[in-house]
Parts: sequence; C-alpha cells; structure tokens
Amino acid sequence: MKIHRLYEDENGISHFEDVDIEYVETTHAGRLSRRLPATGIIFREVPPDYDLDWHPAPRRQYIINLDNGVQITASDGEARTIAAGEVVLVEDTTGKGHLSKAINDRIRHCIFVALD
Repeated sequence: MKIHRLYEDENGISHFEDVDIEYVETTHAGRLSRRLPATGIIFREVPPDYDLDWHPAPRRQYIINLDNGVQITASDGEARTIAAGEVVLVEDTTGKGHLSKAINDRIRHCIFVALD
C-alpha cells in the first residue's frame, strides 16, 4: 500500500513523495501495519467549489478521502489528485504551504486523523 506525503524542506518549500506502508503482521483477516499514534479524528464535508489559496497544514495529519478527490499543489509546483479512497499525510505546517482545490463538482467527505 502506498500513501502520498506532503512535507516541507528546510527552505519552507513543500514537496510530495510516495510512502510505502510496511506490513508487520499477517492474520486470518489480512495484513496489518504497525499501530501508529494519533491524537484525534475530525470528520469534514467540503463544498464542490472549494478552492483554497496558499496555506500550510493546520497540523500534521492524515487525510482520508471517502467519496471524492481533491487536487493539491505543492509549492514546488507539483500537483497531484488525491482520489477517493486515497490517503495523504500532510506535514507542511510552516512555510508557503500548498493549494487545495475541489474536483468533479461534487461535495467531498473526508476524515482527518490528527497526529499533533
């Protein structure tokens, strides 16, 4: 399993990378990663005209898109569509941040898993 990661470098510029989730256990129900710490969960509904200018993430968090995707542009210029069912770990909490824009002219439901 791969997830997207959005992080900032020492100059405050955000970049994407792909992260492989390591499985450490196999059970009769499937393979499991190690247990990761979290501090809370937030449910969010995003309107279909969402178009947020440059901003850093409010906290380190996983964003899990449930039923629609989002286009995120890192400050290095790389744009990715994070589709429904995909996960992005956002860690660009300072610096220029990133752009976020709705796609498909539909409401997006997502879950934030806060890490800080």
